[in-house]
Amino acid sequence: MRARVVLALLACVLPAACGISPTDVQERGNAPTISIPPPSKTIYLIRDGKLALEPADVGDDTVESLLGALFAASGQPLGDRETALRGFTYLRTKDSLNPVQRDEMQLPRTLTLTVYIRGAGTLSDLGKAQIVCTAQQDAAYEQVKIVRDNENRPPKDEGRYTCGDLRSATS
Repeated sequence: MRARVVLALLACVLPAACGISPTDVQERGNAPTISIPPPSKTIYLIRDGKLALEPADVGDDTVESLLGALFAASGQPLGDRETALRGFTYLRTKDSLNPVQRDEMQLPRTLTLTVYIRGAGTLSDLGKAQIVCTAQQDAAYEQVKIVRDNENRPPKDEGRYTCGDLRSATS
């Protein structure tokens, strides 16, 4: 019993005897964080038959705003620039992770952005490149899938693309 009392006294005395006095919590600044820069406020239009980055008049730098501005440019005078998206309308986007398939080797999951559009006619490679390259300014999207969702017809999958693939096809 006496040993327990001695140990209890030592437990109380030792922290005070180490020579370091306790202090309150002190603020030293913000915690270190990592942030991915947002996509720029630019869209891809066509100049001299090639893709060209152009400033976009948008309120924020979300992919949805950029794609809205890209398709809105079809109804505006563009001067020496052009768009291959005349006659097409931007509807919406959807993010989805590519799920791992059964018996598939475990690879890093990738984020695919699905862009839904509406319109008649053929969507050219330059039009696809405008959509994909504008969306992929956000580094989170590895692929962009384009789906044409017209009324009274089933949706048509226009394919999955990367900006690099379409740039080399349209050069």
